[in-house]
Parts: sequence; structure tokens; C-alpha cells
Amino acid sequence: MQELSKSQKARNAIRTFKTLADALTLQGVYKPSGKAGEKLAEALKMFSPEIYGSMPDPRIVELKGLEYVIDRMPRGIEKCNRIILTAQEDFQDTSFEEIVPLKRRRVSYAVSEREMCFVITHGQSEIYDILTHITFLTIESHKIHQQACNKVDGTSTEWLELEKIVQKEQGLQGEELDQAIWNLSIILGRTYKETRNTYEYLEENRRVNHSNNGLFNIIYSLGKRTIEEQISEKEELTLYFTPSLLDMIGHHKYASLWAQSIKERLYQLGFQQRPLHIISANMHSVRNIIYGPGMLAEKDDKASDDLYEMVRQIRNQGKKISEYAEKHGYFFHKDFSGSNIDVNIIDTSLIDPATLHPALQFSSLLIKELQPVLVVMDYAFGTQAFELMDEFLCPCQIEDKVIAFSIESISIMGKAGILPGKKGDIMLATAHVMEGTPHNYIVNNDLSVDDFDPGVNVYSGPMVTVLGTSLQNRDVLERFHTSSWKAVGLEMEGGHYQRAISAAIIQGHIPQSMKIRYAYYASDNPLLSGQTLASGPMGEEGIVPTYMITKVILQKILKSQA
Repeated sequence: MQELSKSQKARNAIRTFKTLADALTLQGVYKPSGKAGEKLAEALKMFSPEIYGSMPDPRIVELKGLEYVIDRMPRGIEKCNRIILTAQEDFQDTSFEEIVPLKRRRVSYAVSEREMCFVITHGQSEIYDILTHITFLTIESHKIHQQACNKVDGTSTEWLELEKIVQKEQGLQGEELDQAIWNLSIILGRTYKETRNTYEYLEENRRVNHSNNGLFNIIYSLGKRTIEEQISEKEELTLYFTPSLLDMIGHHKYASLWAQSIKERLYQLGFQQRPLHIISANMHSVRNIIYGPGMLAEKDDKASDDLYEMVRQIRNQGKKISEYAEKHGYFFHKDFSGSNIDVNIIDTSLIDPATLHPALQFSSLLIKELQPVLVVMDYAFGTQAFELMDEFLCPCQIEDKVIAFSIESISIMGKAGILPGKKGDIMLATAHVMEGTPHNYIVNNDLSVDDFDPGVNVYSGPMVTVLGTSLQNRDVLERFHTSSWKAVGLEMEGGHYQRAISAAIIQGHIPQSMKIRYAYYASDNPLLSGQTLASGPMGEEGIVPTYMITKVILQKILKSQA
């Protein structure tokens, strides 16, 4: 029997993780310390996601992965031994604290100090994301437990010292802090510097954003929870999936409410006969390019002739730009459906062409005659992209009339991991390959390498749509890149968007000839050490690729095509 390659083993492990996650959701309850939880942990260790670094190594606690998870999970998750995933709960009139993580738009409620409820509005991808993070924390908590209780004479001295530190109410400083970090580094199996860096990172977020507890508390709570599990079965961490969650999966409840509210707003604005251009992007780049120069002119400030310098000029002036934009055809639509996807609506007929930046090529005649409307929707999350786009492209009923909006183009700008390049490069999709499934979608992309200015590397090729950012494996990605697939990047939403677009074409909701555009800027390179998503945000280096893609998309919409 032929031995499987590393890539094949990893892909099998990813499929196993997905199958187990789906089965546990249907089962309704599971314990990470039980047999099913152990199998989930084995699968995660087997495909060893790049973002979790040294997680498979039993000797050391993975700190960068811990930072990544803590940023995307609600404050206090490390203390909980009861976690509920549900689709619908009305906690508005309760004393339960609503908690939104620092770097993930998900809603959760602290029912008590040891019980957390997640309200799932983003579909199956959100469930995978939560289960992956919980599994990671469980694996790391077992390592901490081994260090706390691996001595012949019982609990280790280092653990007892950590307990004293946590019980102190006042903050640590100077020599006392140095000693505490050194002691903690022994428990973690990391160097003093590595431990100090993570301590300072989490401490800054705790102080500025109140988004997490400090490192000492997090490590102590994870270890203490595992120690308590060993003593009493009643203390075991348990996850529950409510019946309402099972009923919600695949039914687009939140997406349907979201799409209907947008269409009603467009109808109220009188845009049912106007050409619509859907753009999936962030909430600032389209607004800033169109309205930034005008806002500066209104303040008697001259916008830089360099587009990217102009963007730096208007940083931290989002409120002023919005106030100016609202006088020139800009409408912000706040989402109250639970989908957490806000929308900017821009009536281009009310833009003053004289205020547009000189770097943006456009046709005043086209804007005057066609009066296109831009519908800029915030980033979706994984499978949520299919649900949102599927619902939005369908005709709807308003005031007893069936309304079919005239959708002229769909442009998707996203963040993605790059395989042949580096952070800040750009990728154009020629196809979307759905990891772990037989589903692949060819893309007739209206964007080409020649559309982009020199100065940024642009790669064109298939994109891999993965189950989650936490499920990236080096061997699998290397295989997609170097084999005949020749994939240039990986992301979470493109394949799901394209599935909805293909369905809408088949159903006759949009024409097959409609312009479709996919462009991604590289937020990380999972094949390069130190360039995974866990290495931190892009910062300044993200300005040029983000705004270059935005400029090109706007030119495609606002400029007459030869």
C-alpha cells in the first residue's frame, strides 16, 4: 500500500475535523475532554495549522497562536466551562454582558463568569471558527496542566507562584514583574523575551480596548480549568448546540432579513430603475477615494496629487469625510438584522466630478447619463458570503410589488493569504477551488494584471477557498501552489460568492454577461515563517494595495469601456 504524502495526510485530517465538527453540531453536545473532543484535537494536531505555530509540540505553549485566538474570542472565554452556541436569543433586557471580540464581528454574552453564549449569525464558517479556537485552547490548557502538576511532590513551585500573582489585586512593576514573567516563561516552556512580548501585547489590548484579560490570568484560568476537570466530572468544559442553531443552518434567516432591508432602502431612495454595482469591501476605501479630496477642499486643504499620500492625509478623519459625503449622495445603512454587515450606498449622480482625485480616471458623461449607484457591503465571513449574495441577487416583494433591481456588476475586494509572493501583493482570481470538496468555479474576471499601476506585484491564478483562516496547513497549501492547480492564494469567501452568482445566473436573476471582478491584497503568506496572520496586522503596508484595488474597481464602473 502506497504511503500517503504529508499533503494527503493533512487534507484527510482537515476533512476529519470538518466531519467531526458537523457531527458534533448535530449531536447537540460534546466535551472537549471526551472521546469526540480528543479526536477533534488529534485532527487539529495532525494538519497542524500554520497560524497555531508550535501547537503540536507538547513541550511548549504556543503564544502567537494564543494572541490570535484571544483577539477573536470574547473576554473571559478561558474561564468558561459551559459554552452554548445558539441561533436566536434575546438578551437585550437581561443583565448578561454583551461581548464583541477585538478582531472578529461575533456576538456573545457572558451569562455568568463561567458560562458564555455565542449567537451564531454568520453560518457554518462561524461554528468551525469557534470550535477550532476552543480546541486550540483545550490543547494548550493540557500543556499548562502538565507543567503545573508534573512534579513528583505535587503542584509545581512555578504554578504556586503564578497563583499568588493572580490573587494580587495591584499591578506588577519593575523587578517583581520581571520575576513573574520569568516564572511564567518556565510554565510555558518559552523564553523570557517571548513571554514578555505576549504579556505586553495582551496588556496593551486589555488597557486600551478592554478586550481580554492579562496573560497571567489567561494562563492561570486555562490551567485551573483543566485541574478542576481532573478532580470532578461536573467541572468538565461542555459545549451545547441549541435546536434553534440546527434549524438555522442552511436557511439564510439573517441574510434574508439583511437583503430585504437593503432592498427596501434602495427602493425608498428611488433606485429601483438605476444600475446597481455591488462591491464587497471594507467600509472606508470607496468612500475615502470618492469623497476624501472634496472634504479636504471644503476645509481649504489641498489633496496630494499622489493618491496614497492623500489617503494618509485623511487618516483618522472618517467622521468628517462621512459628514461631507452625506451632502453628496452618500447613505450609510446600519445593519440591524444580526448579520453584522453594514452597507454604504453611493448615488454617483450627486458627486461633484470636479472634486474627484486626479488619479481616478472616470467619465463625467457616463456618470451623468447612467447615474450608477454603488452598494458597498462590508466583508462577509466564510459561508455567510453565499447566503448574503444569494439573497441579495433575488427579486423581492415591496409594497405588494415584485422588484428586480438592475445589477450591472459585482466586485469582490478581499484580504487573502498569498502563496508565491509577500504581504502587500495583489492576487486576481481566475477560479475558486473549494478546499475539501469537489466544487470548483471558473471566474471570467474583468480585472487583469495590466489594470494595475507598477509598484505592486500582481499575481493571477486560481484561489483556494478554505474552511477557515485557522485551518491553513503548509503542506496542503504548497501542494495547491506547486501542482497543476497553480493556486496563487487562499481566502474564505470567494468560492461562496461565486456559488451564489452562478446560481443567480442559472435562475435568470442576473445575466451571464454581467461583469464580475475579484481582487485580493495579501495580508499574510502562510508559507513563510513570521508572515502568517498570527504575526499581526499589515498597518501602513496595506494602504497601497487596498486603495490601488479600490481605484481600479471604481474606474471599471465609472469609466467608459472601449
